[in-house]
Amino acid sequence: MLMPNLLRTFILSLLLSCAATLARAADPIPQPPQVPVRAHVLIDFASGNVLAGSEADTRMEPASITKLMSAYIIYGALKEGKLKPDAQVTISERAWRTEGSRMFAEVGKQVPVEVLLRGMVIQSGNDATVALAEHIAGSENTFVTLMNQTAAKLGMKNSHFTNSTGLPHPEHYTTAHDIAILTRALIHDFPEQYKLYSEREFTYNNIKQHNRNRLLWQDPSVDGVKTGHTQSAGYCLVSSAKRNDTRLITVVLGAQKEADRYSASQALLNYGFSFFETHKLYDAGKALAEARVWKGEASQLPLGLAEDLYVTIPKGRYQELSASLRVNNGIVAPVEQGQPLGSVVVTLDNQVVSETPLLATQMVAEAGFFGRFIDSILMWLYSWFE
Repeated sequence: MLMPNLLRTFILSLLLSCAATLARAADPIPQPPQVPVRAHVLIDFASGNVLAGSEADTRMEPASITKLMSAYIIYGALKEGKLKPDAQVTISERAWRTEGSRMFAEVGKQVPVEVLLRGMVIQSGNDATVALAEHIAGSENTFVTLMNQTAAKLGMKNSHFTNSTGLPHPEHYTTAHDIAILTRALIHDFPEQYKLYSEREFTYNNIKQHNRNRLLWQDPSVDGVKTGHTQSAGYCLVSSAKRNDTRLITVVLGAQKEADRYSASQALLNYGFSFFETHKLYDAGKALAEARVWKGEASQLPLGLAEDLYVTIPKGRYQELSASLRVNNGIVAPVEQGQPLGSVVVTLDNQVVSETPLLATQMVAEAGFFGRFIDSILMWLYSWFE
């Protein structure tokens, strides 16, 4: 009888241990740190999921963080070949006279695009930014039109720009969340250009100037992104850090003290890396479901995702995720490639973690008269049995 008792004790101990492990895994994560800023947000780069935030969608003055939008447009022009790194840009009097931070480019002098970019990114030079804006668009006002058009395309719903530099203006505003969207797009779309944000100093005209982002010195995982400050905006900072395979982005706006923007950003980054993990669930372009198409040259249509699908969740809870595919009914040709025809819904604790459109992976042209006629009859018959 001794062995059965020992076996029973062992099994009971094992069950209790498993229950304790599950209980620990299900423990809610701590609340995010309270930070002394007007607004903030913390997102995961791969998934875009918001991990923490306060007043993230409240419109605020961004100061020099504005230059991230200016840079995004300039990088796009370089990528498309409309602008060359070695192209010479003449510094206008207007650019030279622009107040605020500067790289000290002299009026009338020609400076290569790549040098002005370093002056804009590392030193946050307003003179460099205006000179580049004028070179690309002919005038800063026209460049601002491009900025607002680009903001709309990126889904920055609460942003409006009136200048390329971030100088104060009543109609110049954005939000912490919109800035995070922009930063994520910049890192994703221009990874080579993004490397510039980790450089710590810039020398021009024998004047050495240091990157104002102190986190580049304090945290080796931080590799960007941008500071901003005016009296009305307060101290602002966009930071990004990568540890192992996870990259996080945090935005803090409106700190009263310069030191607060760094401590707040560091606290948020540490919180995100400590309590969350990101997983890739599905690959872009891979057929995840098939849709029935009526009145088309093809009756079945594969559906997939435009981009890889990642989700960010509390650590240790990957096995508890649930995913479902929802495909629209009554799809009638013609269907365009990329047309949304359903969604992938990922949930945890019955809460939606991610809802991503399922897209047509190819086009389906309309069938001929006979095919459309037959499907019209079939659709009518199906409707009787629904």
